[in-house]
Amino acid sequence: MAKNSRSSLSLERFTFNESWDGKRDRAFKIVKKLMEMYPRRKILQGEPYFTLIRCIISQRTKDETTDHASKVLFERYPTIEDISSAKIEEIQRLLKENGVGLWKTKGRWIVETSRILLKKYEGRVPDNIEELMKLPGIGRKCANIVLAYGFGYQAIPVDTHVNRISKRLGLAPPRIAPEKVEEYLRELIPKNLWIYVNHAMVDHGKRICRPINPRCEECPLKELCSYARGLVKEEDIKGSTNRRRH
Repeated sequence: MAKNSRSSLSLERFTFNESWDGKRDRAFKIVKKLMEMYPRRKILQGEPYFTLIRCIISQRTKDETTDHASKVLFERYPTIEDISSAKIEEIQRLLKENGVGLWKTKGRWIVETSRILLKKYEGRVPDNIEELMKLPGIGRKCANIVLAYGFGYQAIPVDTHVNRISKRLGLAPPRIAPEKVEEYLRELIPKNLWIYVNHAMVDHGKRICRPINPRCEECPLKELCSYARGLVKEEDIKGSTNRRRH
């Protein structure tokens, strides 16, 4: 994020005093520690189209269900041409049979997105966030996931784990909407480390910094964490989460 973009952000929204330089230094230490705790040899997870469709399936769905349903879908419909020529009802039925919630909407999005990609983009997934967000079912979080895990670009997808953990760590104000968290992270974290943020915070959120009863005492980040030090309150974070929009 460019320096002049900081004007849209505010330190006053935080519940404790810390300069931008101090916060940026702490953010760098946090991300480096997370990378040590949750290393991955390969960040790029798959080709862009698979990543895009998997992200549509994943919305409000457990990872295990998403993985299984995605595998079944691509075994039955291996290519974008296969999915785009399928009846929407067929894709909806497959999602429903494999435990995917919102299967009617997601089934329609999957087929419509595939047809748009073939017609408008010659079957290629666009590699910029503005074009990705024009596709059915693709918001900013999914667009960033495609950029990060489909193309290997530096991006910061903000899901529920990243939203919660960023606010507990004091890297984003606790009362802001989740879609604003990305702006603070982009300001505070060096761009060459953006791609690590999502996977590391997701892993951390599942193992230690859980939504309920976080295991703060055993957390290697507790000395760097505003929540563990009592500077951020859970009720503030929950208040912002309750105001979340799609």
